[in-house]
Amino acid sequence: MARQFVVMTDTGSDLPDDYYVQHNIARVNLGFTLDGVTYGGEDGADMDVKKFYELLRGGAMPKTFQVTPAQAAAHIEPYLKEGKDVLVLSFSSGLSGTYESYCAAAKELSAAYSAKVRVVDSLCASLGQGLFVDYVVKKADTGASLDETVRYAEELKGHICHFFTVDDLFHLKRGGRVSATTAVVGKMLNIKPVLHVDDAGHLIAIGKAMGRKKSIAALVEKMTELQELDKDDPVFISHGDCAADVDYLVGLIKNRFGTRTFFINMIGSVIGTHSGAGTLALFFKGRHR
Repeated sequence: MARQFVVMTDTGSDLPDDYYVQHNIARVNLGFTLDGVTYGGEDGADMDVKKFYELLRGGAMPKTFQVTPAQAAAHIEPYLKEGKDVLVLSFSSGLSGTYESYCAAAKELSAAYSAKVRVVDSLCASLGQGLFVDYVVKKADTGASLDETVRYAEELKGHICHFFTVDDLFHLKRGGRVSATTAVVGKMLNIKPVLHVDDAGHLIAIGKAMGRKKSIAALVEKMTELQELDKDDPVFISHGDCAADVDYLVGLIKNRFGTRTFFINMIGSVIGTHSGAGTLALFFKGRHR
């Protein structure tokens, strides 16, 4: 059945470019600055993500910026002018002010147009947001109404599990996620944290492992504990330029759960600014987060 409204999300979802085209999703580009140059966003320069991680490993210090209400409105308004309702699936409000910008734009535009704007805070990030978008788009493509799809999305988001580990604690320290002492001691002792995104959309450390392979195995243990997957439910994996670790993770999952449908993509520059090179993240539908 035909979709009854426009679905819009942002590049905090770390979905590849062709996904937006194939699934007819409107995209809001997030961005960052580095050495006085703006990349991404609406008018910024382009940077290959592999180049981004090369610079990051060399000590580059990018900074991200959020979408403003005016920028959000500029994306939404053309569809309202055509009389189309819009559903915005936002990057987590626990990690960015972008959701508030969408809401401000929706409030202003709703007063001027009869078409509806609904904003859902995904409380998700990276391909966790991508997985959330994937489920919601499939719901919308059944012919579900805007209100039916919003209800589905609001119920679903508490079941999108995010578990990840990082290879270097520096970027988490820089973002205030771990202390300087934890970062230094962790590097000395080869301690790798295990983290997740909680019900409020915040990044939370939930454990640690001695060494990289044990931290990757811990992701699979969390999946074993929480997964609620039907045979056709996909498993999403994102990574900060560490393809060999993805292969290792996929092998562990196949050994535990058999053949699955995997969707794998690199972590984009905006999320990668805060997580760093070598981040490995696993996303799946579970009983709860």
